[in-house]
Amino acid sequence: MPKQGYHHGNLRQALVEACLALIEAKGPTGFTLSEAAREAGVTPAAVYRHFAGREDLIAEAARQGYEIFADLLEFAYDGGRPTVLSAFEKVGRAYLAFARKHPGHYVAMFESGISVNRTPELAAVSSRAMRVLERAAEALSEHIPADRRPPPQMFAAHIWAMSHGVVELFARGSPGTRAPFPPEDLLESGIGVYLRGLGLIPPDR
Repeated sequence: MPKQGYHHGNLRQALVEACLALIEAKGPTGFTLSEAAREAGVTPAAVYRHFAGREDLIAEAARQGYEIFADLLEFAYDGGRPTVLSAFEKVGRAYLAFARKHPGHYVAMFESGISVNRTPELAAVSSRAMRVLERAAEALSEHIPADRRPPPQMFAAHIWAMSHGVVELFARGSPGTRAPFPPEDLLESGIGVYLRGLGLIPPDR
């Protein structure tokens, strides 16, 4: 029996929501397109009116996840207010919050094996999310002379990797893992240590 049958409205979106539920329950490779159809309460043939295969369905779930993700990061950064450093830290906390609140989207985006370049729409929205960190990195590096300034894209990618690592190891309740400190504190202190090491913020901040 499907958990929630499709009765009216947008069948495409009903299938995405079924996909997200199955990803949470079974992982991105643990279900078939027929199971997604059954979860949505439609026949397998109906799925192919909207998606050529399971990977296309997961790619759409990932695209929608990136839309939510980018919106959250942009809201958290808020133009670098009140300071770029505090905004950077808020962006990190938003990353953790997204992973907890939207686990199906998170897995579709980062653990499904679907390339962000699978569709132009997916590539564009994933770039929008990364651009939030790059803007913050550019703002932080403005006080460093240009000839000694590390590429903002490089340390933005490092901060993204640090955020992702904290999520994977400590913020998702994975079996066998236990954070020695709250994940938010781990990420905030890690960002501070990293940026100080690059000379991007003064030691007494």
